Amino acid sequence: MIHLLYQLYERRLRRQIRRRLVPQHIGIILDGNRRSALKQGFNDPRQVYKLGAQKLDDVLAWCIELEITAVTLWVCSIDNLQRSPSEVAAIFAAVEAKIASLTQTPLVHQLRIRIRAVGRFDLLPPSTAAVIRAAEEATAGYDALTVTIAIAYGGREEVADAVRDLIRQQITEGDPLDAIVEAITPEAIDKHLYTVALPNPDLIIRTSGEFRLSGFLLWQSVSSEFYFCDVNWPEFRKIDFYRAVRTYQQRQRRFGQ
Repeated sequence: MIHLLYQLYERRLRRQIRRRLVPQHIGIILDGNRRSALKQGFNDPRQVYKLGAQKLDDVLAWCIELEITAVTLWVCSIDNLQRSPSEVAAIFAAVEAKIASLTQTPLVHQLRIRIRAVGRFDLLPPSTAAVIRAAEEATAGYDALTVTIAIAYGGREEVADAVRDLIRQQITEGDPLDAIVEAITPEAIDKHLYTVALPNPDLIIRTSGEFRLSGFLLWQSVSSEFYFCDVNWPEFRKIDFYRAVRTYQQRQRRFGQ
């Protein structure tokens, strides 16, 4: 009976969503892996993050169904790298396995899903960086859905990197100091962000019940709508995703006007 009610509610949500415009770029903070694992009695960090990685397949299917064109997933922050070596290794192992699996999945190529990653790649193990590069190269020509993996990522670090890149560019072009200073504008910084090829996110979802962004897409989220869900990431359901999209559709976006 519960399963039937769930299906009926899901269909109702889908009908409501399809009547209005959906967000084109969704950012998701994948929070609650450890809490979910503890509830299920898992202690091995590898099992913890494997659960979270498996949820990615569902999310991609939901995005394709609604014709969402971009999704950015924050899987590991720079702060997360301060956790125990075994847990950090488990995070990287789960990311490597999932990205490699996606690259080898025929449906990814049939549906033209592009895979890319952003973050401080110098902080990644060589094996993780290699898997990411291979996935980016294998899917570089696709444009139906862009999946961005934010790994070893921090919002403040991204802005700092963008400003540094902008200044380096100006120096390379031989601009004087006054011109370099004047060139540091929001529009110029935009062009040096990790996500330069993507539109700013329309909707940002955070799972696990935490009510903060923790620096995720700090610059890009200035006009984003936020949705905080109390479900842990591995338990994130289609109805949770639909509810987030419906909530976005019910809000009036004024963009400061």
